[in-house]
Formats: sequence, structure tokens, C-alpha cells
Amino acid sequence: MILMHLLLLACIAGFAQSKSFYDFKVKTLEGKDFDFSTLKGKKVMVVNTASKCGNTPQYSDLEDLYEKYGDLLVIIGFPANNFGQQEPGSATEIRTFCSEKYGVTFPLMQKISVKGDDMHPVYKWLTSKKENGVMDSEVEWNFQKYLINEDGKLFDVIAPKVKPNSDKILAWITSK
Repeated sequence: MILMHLLLLACIAGFAQSKSFYDFKVKTLEGKDFDFSTLKGKKVMVVNTASKCGNTPQYSDLEDLYEKYGDLLVIIGFPANNFGQQEPGSATEIRTFCSEKYGVTFPLMQKISVKGDDMHPVYKWLTSKKENGVMDSEVEWNFQKYLINEDGKLFDVIAPKVKPNSDKILAWITSK
């Protein structure tokens, strides 16, 4: 009985120490602090983006979702140059491209690495069941979507080719 209580306490302590989505703080494309704890109570879609990819037109769909469902959903773009060197630009070049070509107004963060030895801590959390408590995944390509529920829990991973306005994503956004 004592052993069971000790095991339970160890599990609770381990769970309490695990990092939540809301524990992360990152920098915007312009270098300002962005605290994920400000997103509590909202659904969040985290997307690794690139300006020179076959999936780049998804910026338009992401912006449409953000405009239509901004009261329910926050979209966070993380430019990344991990796949085919398809995001070579500087922060200024990325902002200009996204604004002028696609009218992007949803938050864009500083360019990061989404895989490999230099993977950003947010993506370590998103891709590791050990960290997120839900599932393991691997970032397959640009525009992979990670869905975070209102409680800050990883809900699902959506493949890069799946459009942001797919029935599956729309059903998740509008579900209670």
C-alpha cells in the first residue's frame, strides 16, 4: 500500500513537471515576445511555413480561416527552412512576402528549425508523446498543422497536403 502511494506521488510529481503548451514563450518575426499562456481558452493551429514551397498557397487558406474564425482559433506560423531550403528569407523578406502576396495577419514567429538536432523546443513538445502526453509525430514537410485544444492539449496532427479549410479541420474548429 505504501509502495502504491509512493508510485502515485511520483507519477503526480512527474506530471506536474511536464511542460504545457502554455509554458512556451517565443519571439515574433519582428523579435517581440509572444507568450503562449495568452492563448488559454482558444484553439490553436501551429503550422511550419515556407515561402517557396508547393504548399505555400495555403497561406491564403490559413488567412481566410483566421479572418473567419479568429474568435475561436489562433493560427501561429513558424517559418522553417528544413525542407528543400524553401524558406531562405530573412524576417523582413518573409513578412513582406506574406503580407504582400497573401495578406497574412495571423501571428508569424521567428524562423526556427522543426526537426533535427536544432529542433525548437515548441516542436520538441509538439512531436514527442513524452513531452505532450498525447502522441509522437514527425514533421513531414512544410505546412504540417498541429491542432491544440482550448485546454492546451495536443489534439491532432494534420498532414502538409491537407488544406487548412478541410472538412476535418473545420469540424474541429467549430466543435464545442
